[in-house]
Amino acid sequence: MNLCYNFHKIKTKFGKVKDLRGKQFLNLRVFTMNIQELFLLALMPVLKTLLIAVVGLYLALDHVSILTAEGRHHLNNLVFYVFFPSLCASGLISSSTVTGIFSLWFIPVSILITFLVGSALGWILVKITRTPQHLHGLVIGCCAGGNMGNLPVIIIPAICAEKNNPFGDSSTCSINGMGYVSLSMGIGAIGIWSYVYNIIRAYGKRDDGDVSAYSKLRENNHTETSKRALDSTTQTLLPSSNSKGDEVSAELIYQRSMDETKVSIPTIIEKKVKSLVEYIDLSVLFRPPTVATVIGIIIASISPIQNFMVGSGAPLRFVESSVVLLGEAAIPSMTIIMGANLLRGFKRSGVGIWLLFGIIVVRFVILPIIGVAIITVAKNLGMVGTDPLYHFVLLLQYAVPPAMAIGTITQLFEVGETECSVIMFWNYAVAAVALTLWSTYFMVDFAELLEFQICRKFLPTL
Repeated sequence: MNLCYNFHKIKTKFGKVKDLRGKQFLNLRVFTMNIQELFLLALMPVLKTLLIAVVGLYLALDHVSILTAEGRHHLNNLVFYVFFPSLCASGLISSSTVTGIFSLWFIPVSILITFLVGSALGWILVKITRTPQHLHGLVIGCCAGGNMGNLPVIIIPAICAEKNNPFGDSSTCSINGMGYVSLSMGIGAIGIWSYVYNIIRAYGKRDDGDVSAYSKLRENNHTETSKRALDSTTQTLLPSSNSKGDEVSAELIYQRSMDETKVSIPTIIEKKVKSLVEYIDLSVLFRPPTVATVIGIIIASISPIQNFMVGSGAPLRFVESSVVLLGEAAIPSMTIIMGANLLRGFKRSGVGIWLLFGIIVVRFVILPIIGVAIITVAKNLGMVGTDPLYHFVLLLQYAVPPAMAIGTITQLFEVGETECSVIMFWNYAVAAVALTLWSTYFMVDFAELLEFQICRKFLPTL
């Protein structure tokens, strides 16, 4: 950050830059935070999350026994049906007054890319590590679905509140930033509760089916053995069947196999699609989080309705305030549940070291690098505008740990709850360093760009 080292007159902290030719002074906010300040700024939100998780772990201890299994179940239902939908809706309704929601079209595109790339990497990971079948959905979901909600909601306001932040005026930064984050959180919620929800459900259901089939096989084992013995005895007493009949049966089997190979490709695709639709629970699209997100987007898109609910003079402002109040309970509740489930994970877990290491590498190494490449290309093509804060939020989508809502989903299906808690704990522990480093890198990059633009603007005048 020494691009203007030889032109120190324009590197002033909230100072005035003198135009030597025009006798004119311009007030500039120049970013002067050092690397240490940036690191501490990005570290605080992750430490808050870990501290709340420790509180949840303490409440689940046997000698405390406040957050028991039944208590976690009821709290989880509150999060799913009340708190998290309120958080999604309130963020979109109240934070999209300045930023046009339709101008942020690249946010859902970027989130879709994170889900696709993360799913592919997760699928490769479960094949390499030979993960148990019932955990495939959990691993793929953790690689695909990032925390687009509570971490950015904490990080962006904290950064904007700093006087020397690289994104301009604190008030404008906070309002615009929450608009970006709220839309990211809403779109991310749709992805989590439609895509990840179905993946975890499908693999858990498939595993249950395999177990039940195996149980039935064992139950009928004695009967089948008896039948085989009876058949063998009968074959020794009766004469052998006609060889011509065997030839006819063989021809019929061969003809049937040939007919199956002649099935057209469209027919095969149609059968696959039908089986996929039957396998996927499409009713999840009407779950509370997704419905709340859609309602929030509709209200934010229609100005008369938004003005009727948002603002100091809005007739229905008490409705918006109530929804915001309920939404504020979502983040601590999800974090406490994660910490409580973690206690069981320490006692018994099917997560191997290499699997855990693989998820961490996917989420904090591979995805952020891919994200930097994608957003850089998008900036060069003019697809994401020129707002550095918008770019920062987009980059943050690739560097966050797995979504905490995944823990809620595993709790609903009772599939891999302990394994999920272990994965979450270590990912958020690593995020204390990894996310902090990536956030610092992103902000340093923006700071250098800002400084370069200032130098280029004022260099001819000095």
